Amino acid sequence: MIESFNRIFIEWMTGLGMSADNAVILKEFIWALLIIIIAVIGFYITRFFILRAVHIFVARSKNRWDDILAEKRVFVRLSYLAPAIIINFLSSYLLSDYVLLIRIIKVVTYIYMVLVFTNVISALLNAIHEIYNTFPKSKEKPIKGYIQVFKIILYIITAVIIITVLMGDRNLGWLAGFGAFSAVLMLIFKDPILGFVGGIQLSANNMVKIGDWIEMPKYGADGTVIDISLTTVKVQNWNKTITTIPTYTMVTDYFTNWRGMEESGGRRIKRSVNIDMNAIKFCTPEMLERFRKFEYVSEYVDKTEKVITEYNSKRKIDNSVLVNGRRQTNIGVFRAYLKGYLSNNPKVRNDMTFLVRQLQPTPEGLPIEVYVFSKDQAWAVYEDNQADIFDHILAVIPEFDLRVFQQPTGMDFSNLRNTQ
Repeated sequence: MIESFNRIFIEWMTGLGMSADNAVILKEFIWALLIIIIAVIGFYITRFFILRAVHIFVARSKNRWDDILAEKRVFVRLSYLAPAIIINFLSSYLLSDYVLLIRIIKVVTYIYMVLVFTNVISALLNAIHEIYNTFPKSKEKPIKGYIQVFKIILYIITAVIIITVLMGDRNLGWLAGFGAFSAVLMLIFKDPILGFVGGIQLSANNMVKIGDWIEMPKYGADGTVIDISLTTVKVQNWNKTITTIPTYTMVTDYFTNWRGMEESGGRRIKRSVNIDMNAIKFCTPEMLERFRKFEYVSEYVDKTEKVITEYNSKRKIDNSVLVNGRRQTNIGVFRAYLKGYLSNNPKVRNDMTFLVRQLQPTPEGLPIEVYVFSKDQAWAVYEDNQADIFDHILAVIPEFDLRVFQQPTGMDFSNLRNTQ
């Protein structure tokens, strides 16, 4: 039918006085214009029906997946294939007299379709990533790095196919020399390759996930992980700045992940006060009588004094000399008081590590360290709890005839001069 139309059209045009060559050119021009018009119409019709069908389906569906696919324009991008398919199909029949032109058209349409497919697959990968992020598991096992790797592979395959189409080599023989170029590619994609390997190790070993509080002093990072990609890990610091860390350095360098603390249900309080060692002494009967009135230590004082009295009596210790036998000290009673106070504090966990201990004496005094865990983990609440505990400790120290050690200040020297 097409050949009959061509013959009738040429005869008609020559009958009107046009030369045969010009009639053929006009005929091919009309066919080319018709192909373009049909392709444009096909594109708009396809896009109209696709969009309408998608909107109807999305409106009726209750899940979130189809909404994401529509938002990422996966179906819309598919509509761009329609004009290429129409042009590629019709040109073989309507422009059969021009072999070279048909070949050029086919090459161009093939490349166009490859690019459209690449665009569609890229949008589909974005949609898959978005859908995966709707699951709680996404915070523990992010896949953004893997999506980026798939995209790189997709783009490489696209480039290979386009080059193959342009060169007309269906056997991909030109890839034989691709190995010589691999060293350059390794250099270009060094960071993505290292990042991909590092990302696998981070994920496989569960070393870090989105939402973790990490600390990496080398890169000035101290905050929450907000993004893990193929090449970088983004950390929002507590001062709201963003630190970007290469993914592979999370495997090769040192960093601290505070997730264990958050999952444990407690947050460590580890702080000490320095006691002036000149204030440490044996307890006199008057001191013990006063300590018995302290709620958290009264039972301890009675129980310990009973044990000490029995011990000294059995050994007939001369109690007129304090260094003989066993005696309670104000620093020992103070430590017992701290244990009682902290164990009755509703903000402190008793089921986790619980220590009140002496550290090595220093020129700044004798450190008494509190090593316990707060029930509250939120930073501001934790700091308030810790401050409340040590407010009380610092205020109660003089009640045990002890003094906090601190370096002399200008006021101390002024008071010393005034007393002279």
